[in-house]
Amino acid sequence: QVQLVESGGGLVQAGGSLRLSCAASGRTFGNYAMGWFRQAPGKEREVVSAISWAGAYTYYTESVKGRFTISRDNLKNTVYLQMNSLKPEDTALYYCAADGVPLNYRGSDYVAGDFGSWGQGTQVTVSS
Repeated sequence: QVQLVESGGGLVQAGGSLRLSCAASGRTFGNYAMGWFRQAPGKEREVVSAISWAGAYTYYTESVKGRFTISRDNLKNTVYLQMNSLKPEDTALYYCAADGVPLNYRGSDYVAGDFGSWGQGTQVTVSS
């Protein structure tokens, strides 16, 4: 099991930027793909982005392509989500999660059930 702690959320005006961080501990971080999810009130949790264990492959949901960038630093056991040109519809609780299977990457096929460890979430609020 891995422990995940997100940070970096906050309140920002539309068009602004935020950088989310997710610090991991407890197992070999570099062996696991990571994902960022979000959940807005009354909506299902959706995958926003994912990155393979070595960072070679990334996935973005269509609505954030060109605005969000996922990256990871395996020496620091941290995954990041740089969010630019934020929109009010990006408002949600953002979670990071670790794939439940080592050396596995599903890209666009990822669903929440593929991830075995979750952080507590960090709130992102974008005002218009």
